[in-house]
Amino acid sequence: MNLPHSSPSLARRALLFASGAVLAGGLCWSLAAVTSGARAAVGVQVDDRPVVTAAGPDMSASFAPVIKRVAPSVVKVLVTERAKNVPVSNLPQIFDNPAFRQLFGNQFGNLQGQQPMMQQPAQEGLGSGVIVSSDGYVLTNHHVVNGADTIKVTLNDGREFTAKVVGTDPASEIAVIKIDAKGLPAVTFADSDKLEVGDRVLAVGNPFGIGQTVTGGMVSALGRATLGLDYEDFIQTDAAINPGNSGGALIDVSGRLIGINTAILSRSGGSQGIGFAIPANLARNVMEQLVSGGKVVRGFIGVNVQDVTPELADGFKLKDRAGALVADVTADSPAARAGLRSGDVITTVAGKPVADARHLKLAMGTIAPGTKVALGLMRDGKTQTLDVKVGELPGAHAVARNGRVDGGKASAADEGTLNGVGVADLANQLRREFDVPLTVRGAIVTEVAPNSAAAVAGLQPGDVIQEINRQLVEDAATAVKLTEKPDSRKTLLRIWNQKGTRYVVVDETGAPGNS
Repeated sequence: MNLPHSSPSLARRALLFASGAVLAGGLCWSLAAVTSGARAAVGVQVDDRPVVTAAGPDMSASFAPVIKRVAPSVVKVLVTERAKNVPVSNLPQIFDNPAFRQLFGNQFGNLQGQQPMMQQPAQEGLGSGVIVSSDGYVLTNHHVVNGADTIKVTLNDGREFTAKVVGTDPASEIAVIKIDAKGLPAVTFADSDKLEVGDRVLAVGNPFGIGQTVTGGMVSALGRATLGLDYEDFIQTDAAINPGNSGGALIDVSGRLIGINTAILSRSGGSQGIGFAIPANLARNVMEQLVSGGKVVRGFIGVNVQDVTPELADGFKLKDRAGALVADVTADSPAARAGLRSGDVITTVAGKPVADARHLKLAMGTIAPGTKVALGLMRDGKTQTLDVKVGELPGAHAVARNGRVDGGKASAADEGTLNGVGVADLANQLRREFDVPLTVRGAIVTEVAPNSAAAVAGLQPGDVIQEINRQLVEDAATAVKLTEKPDSRKTLLRIWNQKGTRYVVVDETGAPGNS
């Protein structure tokens, strides 16, 4: 699956997701795709010993014994998306001309106040997955299953299962799916924090749909940020990764999972020796939250930070550039209550070094809200330690909980409304992006599934939901709560956008997937 491409260069360099085909018009699975509530944690096997080095006992002339153990844990993931009507952007004005409509009819929809639609053919995509528990949990990439109406998982022994989505996290590109099977060969997790550049690795997946394939290489770099995701800390490898490898396993020479293969950097669309994998520790953290709680909850302390440049290091009289420079502290935030100030440089979190602003964000994102954590910092040339009680990251919530896939039909447990709509709190960044005045309160729409009832009703990203069924909406969490247990499949919304304030009825009684 292609990332949105940047402007073409002479070298025509492109960064590609390593899946087999593009799926357009994905469903809105912003944080979770199942109903909320406590669930049993997924049982995984973990071996946190360091990766075996070249001098270790496991470096033999052949990796065949390792592959025989791991191959049954790596599966093929085939996804399909049914044909559907999708919005047409930038439709030429001639299509709205009465004379044109008289000749060709209304096949592009009624353009008077509604977005035009056109037919999108059925789509197919191919990826890989890794069995992480004996009772059927499978790790893969968000972009592999995003938008799918059906998901088929084929095991290495030829058995095929229909999978359902447990949850996805676009911010880290992780998805968890589930098949109904027992006694499956689950992979063992390694501690990816112990990886070093130069460690030998193997990539296992299903490139180009030709069947399970193994490639070898080494860890080329660590801590890469390449896709523009909110949370990324990629392992770079020269093991060949190609389209179809997305969601497959990156393993060490002992056969332990150290990463989930995700993307390649390529001028041709094929492997050119630069591939990226999500570290196993990050994937495991996201997976366990999706399985146990139905969503990913990340820590937040309320600081705007930036990297320390040579000029800033000189200006603040710092000995080196390690750490994250605090540019601003949000009022009444955990950081403010702990006493952090602008100009502080955060150098450690719970005793672990912070290299830069991205590392701080990653570190805080893995800490559960309510946890007290020690921050080491430099202030006016002196070392200090402050204890901060971590809060919960405000922002995107999933209004819809029907992203779950099971044989192409929405789960019967999906009883909420505004399906396919994603909302977020009206943070300053979103206010600026959509030019929302400070006087406007509510939850801002961040995404609308193209074939949803909300899209038909005219909802678009940037709209602010101020009321749901005549009840005030203060933030995204309120919007989620007001849509969880509806009295009716018709929802009355009061919407603000740049054209003014209006009421809208979203009628889901006839929406796709509803009975």
